[in-house]
Amino acid sequence: MAPILYDYCKMPMDDIWKEDGDKRCKLVVGILGLLVIVLLGVPLIFFIIKANSEACQDGLRAVMECRNVTYLLQQELAEAQRGFRDAEAQAVTCNQTVMALMASLDAEKAHGRKKVEELEGEITTLNHKLQDASAEVERLRRENHVLNARIADTDSASPQDSSCAAEPPLLILLLGLSALLL
Repeated sequence: MAPILYDYCKMPMDDIWKEDGDKRCKLVVGILGLLVIVLLGVPLIFFIIKANSEACQDGLRAVMECRNVTYLLQQELAEAQRGFRDAEAQAVTCNQTVMALMASLDAEKAHGRKKVEELEGEITTLNHKLQDASAEVERLRRENHVLNARIADTDSASPQDSSCAAEPPLLILLLGLSALLL
């Protein structure tokens, strides 16, 4: 007798594989699909749990706060840079103004020196004229003194009106002074 454990197929093996192959293929695809869903689903659920945790929410709030602070700092930086550019432009304008004023001051100094030199020359000329006038006055005084002495001598020789004796020296003095002024 033949062993009981061995059961012989009454169908050829190719036919068995064809019938069972479609079923098996569907079963393998189904198992693999289920396995992929489970393998992707478990980490996804784990990620969702972690993402909704308090620590993750705190982290998101911190990130948002950092973005807000960063935005505010960027605005302040932009404003400071604008202020710096404005200050630089103002400094350039001030430097140009200072240079123009220094050039004007140098021109005024040169003009002032020239004017001083002219005035010094004029003063020297006037001093010479004053010395000449003083010498002329001194000469006229001497002449007046000499004339007064002659008149006194002639008065003692012939008595005349005293008002006429005073006029010639005064006349000579006035003529001398008028000559100096011309």
